[in-house]
Amino acid sequence: MGYFKGKQFERDIILVAVGYYCRFSLSYRDVSEILKERGISIHPTTIMRWVHEYGNLIYQIWKKKNKTAHPVWHVDETYIKVKGEWRYLYRAIDGDGHTLDIQLRRTRDHQAAYMFMKRLVKAFGEPSVLTTDKAPALLCAFKKLKKDDYYTHTKHCIIKHRNNLIEQDHRHVKR
Repeated sequence: MGYFKGKQFERDIILVAVGYYCRFSLSYRDVSEILKERGISIHPTTIMRWVHEYGNLIYQIWKKKNKTAHPVWHVDETYIKVKGEWRYLYRAIDGDGHTLDIQLRRTRDHQAAYMFMKRLVKAFGEPSVLTTDKAPALLCAFKKLKKDDYYTHTKHCIIKHRNNLIEQDHRHVKR
């Protein structure tokens, strides 16, 4: 895998810089200052280029390695503005608060929810409890997936206060 071939900095430095940016929601300038404190002088623009070049690759590798999840999942959708346009963000987190998957869509319908929830169960297996709000798209998608032999042993919980974990977690996404 020659992803880092010909780069001025070593692979480990690039991975640390991109990791800091993605994991801790820091600015490029903040990451540059953290690395400068450790004796590595990198311009913030270089870090930005690395994030654009390697961010998705690192995410895909991380997704392959982290296929285990807490057996209780919370699924919700929220409305966010992306590049001046409003979009629906479907999110799933496990009982520990770790993000399982996200999906950005133009529409909030049962087909979008169906595809998202199907992708979740294929990636992580079946949870013991799935908590959602009373969104009609999520309810319809869950019933349809249950008919298609997904989520067969999963208890569906739609009690409003049980989904507070993901509702509070939306604050970090919307800022």
